[in-house]
Amino acid sequence: MKKIEAIIQPFKLEPVKEALHALNIEGMTVSEVKGFGRQKGIREVYRGLEYQVDLIPKVKIEIVAADEKTEAIITAITKHARTGRVGDGKIFVYPLTEAIRIRTGERGEEAL
Repeated sequence: MKKIEAIIQPFKLEPVKEALHALNIEGMTVSEVKGFGRQKGIREVYRGLEYQVDLIPKVKIEIVAADEKTEAIITAITKHARTGRVGDGKIFVYPLTEAIRIRTGERGEEAL
């Protein structure tokens, strides 16, 4: 099993969600987060004054999936979250040793 975390632009959430739904992904966690990467924030102008916004709003998607679905999930996220501009986001993949469904006690992929 793998845990896939994707940090993407907020306006790309719906297309990514639809693509993951088409892959029959049964569950995901979505969080609103803030951060910065290489772009180090952005400069905004408000009422004629320029100021630096250091933390950019993003969306973090977390998915736990079987090893065989990992590449398809990564491809779907990459395809539907890409704009070609700085700030499109990142995908992180972690090995997962165990998953347990609290209600039934199921373990491993059965718990997903």
